[in-house]
Amino acid sequence: MENKNIKRVLTIAGSASGGSAGIQADLKTFQEIGVYGMSVITAIVGRHPNTNNNVHPLSVEAIEAQFATALEQTGVDSIKTGMLFSTEIIHAVADLLEQTQDIHIVVDPVMVGKHNSILLRNDAMDALINRVIPQASIITPNMIEASILLDNRPIQSVEDCRQAAIDLHQEGKRYVLVKGGRLEGPAIDVLYDGESIYYLEVPRIPTLNTSGAGCSYSAAIAAYLAKDYTIFEAVKAAKQFVTTAIAYSFSYTDKPGPIHQIANRYNDPIYKVKTYKES
Repeated sequence: MENKNIKRVLTIAGSASGGSAGIQADLKTFQEIGVYGMSVITAIVGRHPNTNNNVHPLSVEAIEAQFATALEQTGVDSIKTGMLFSTEIIHAVADLLEQTQDIHIVVDPVMVGKHNSILLRNDAMDALINRVIPQASIITPNMIEASILLDNRPIQSVEDCRQAAIDLHQEGKRYVLVKGGRLEGPAIDVLYDGESIYYLEVPRIPTLNTSGAGCSYSAAIAAYLAKDYTIFEAVKAAKQFVTTAIAYSFSYTDKPGPIHQIANRYNDPIYKVKTYKES
């Protein structure tokens, strides 16, 4: 039986073998928000015990095959991109995105992992900026990523995040969300649509278990956009989703652990997102 009620969301990102980030986090997020999730794996992230090689890219042919299969077998209502890693992969993904029409594309410009692993080669930056970001409905850099995109400008305050969002938009982005997860005090994100500045705020949750938070945030935005939320509504709902997942995060070891996406299914929000528009 054909079902057009369940929206379809495709993530194009790296596979995180530990299960906390990348497409693993994206698919968990899609499931909890009630959309049908699909994936195109760009690279496998897992540290080899002998060589210490951490990133294992897939071939362009494998990436193209996954994308074609998702579109042919299922179709897509929105797309999220995450870790793309290399110039070759970025150009291939950009070509694939150009095949889609009239759908939202959420670009999470993944560059550095939680443990400071390099997830975007230095020589790939221009390709990301010139080929993929211009196709985005919204980009979702954290403070470090926004700094890198702005020629390593220091970003340390809410005002810095605000100016970064404005400057990134002036480079041609439709919506810009600068995530303030590394701020002191409340966790404040800044959203700019080219005309208005919006702030989204929750209290800072005292935990180191935030692995997958950024991936899940952008995945949630893509999921809500597929369900016909406006971009502002999608960002607010996504921040609430991730905040609850962080509030119920956990760890199996003494290292920072994952957020808990499924917590949204069983728990009311402990911390509610406050939003306000700059007057």
